[in-house]
Order: sequence, then C-alpha cells, then structure tokens
Amino acid sequence: MYEDKKLICKDCGEEFVFTAGEQEFYAEKGFQNEPQRCKACRQARKNAGKPATETREFFTATCANCGKEAKIPFQPSNDRPVYCSECFAAMKNN
Repeated sequence: MYEDKKLICKDCGEEFVFTAGEQEFYAEKGFQNEPQRCKACRQARKNAGKPATETREFFTATCANCGKEAKIPFQPSNDRPVYCSECFAAMKNN
C-alpha cells in the first residue's frame, strides 16, 4: 500500500527517505503532514536548548540510607540527606 518516498529536508537540503513503515506509522497516529526534516535535523532540533550530559557536573556523596556512593547532579549540603538512585526509588514507591 505504501511506497518509500524521497523528500528534501527543509533545514539541510539533503534528500531523505520517508519509508513505507514510517508512512504507515504516521497514518496510524493520524498525522496528516509528511516529515519536513531528515532524521539528523529532527534529532538536532529536538535536543536544541538541552544541556549536554557531558558538560553537566556530577558530585559524589554517600547515601544516607545504605551508605553506598551516589553520583548526584547537585552540590550536596550537610543539612539534607542524599540517597542513591536505588534507595531514592524505593522511598518514592512507598
């Protein structure tokens, strides 16, 4: 029913393929417009404005519950406990 289509990316001008499977997915979701950007440009646009995880600074702390080392994205302070991801998830679920 669907056949691969060649489209031109509106950002980079490169040709990309809108596959039959992608067309079927778009139809199932009710999308009426074809994609206007190639996969690389869509990904770049999606990630624009997000900080890169490599540039994010992580700190090391000791979990207040189990005593394991925890990597956290904020500077720990002595007035509040810090939990590792496992203990934090367990506390959140309870």
